[in-house]
Amino acid sequence: MAADEKRLSARRKHTLKSCMLVVANTLLEAEANVKTGEREKFLEDKCPPLELPYSKDELLELCKKLHEQLDISEEERYSIEFKLNLVLNEVRDLNIKIVDLRGKFKRPRLKKVRMSADAMLKALLGSKHTVNMDLRANLKQVKKEVKEEDKQLRDVGDWRKNIEDKSDRKKMFDS
Repeated sequence: MAADEKRLSARRKHTLKSCMLVVANTLLEAEANVKTGEREKFLEDKCPPLELPYSKDELLELCKKLHEQLDISEEERYSIEFKLNLVLNEVRDLNIKIVDLRGKFKRPRLKKVRMSADAMLKALLGSKHTVNMDLRANLKQVKKEVKEEDKQLRDVGDWRKNIEDKSDRKKMFDS
């Protein structure tokens, strides 16, 4: 009975899921609002409102100032990209080391190829291979022992004679 009391009904599960989705949705909206606020604040700090002067000298001075700010931001972007590439290379190298230490490599499935030993050596060694390998010549010769029973079975003799002997037996049964 304890297991029945701990179980939730389908309706209760549905209401809990819907409540969780509502809470998650409000948290996502709040996080999006915080991000937009941070972005606007950053842009206000980095890019103050532009006031265009009317004289030519002031415009030249403003252009120089904007050009300097652009150079500074480009240097920052370049240094950040460089650091990012270093970190990514280090992560890739560490992943390779991890795989090496585990010693687990996925071996590709090899196709079965019917090839003679000569053709295989030619494929591996190229045109250098001129020696023909006769694998059967290297096999060990085994002498078969012939048993006496097998000899007697083989030495049955002439089959015609054997049939004539059996025909005599048949005549004995007929008479």
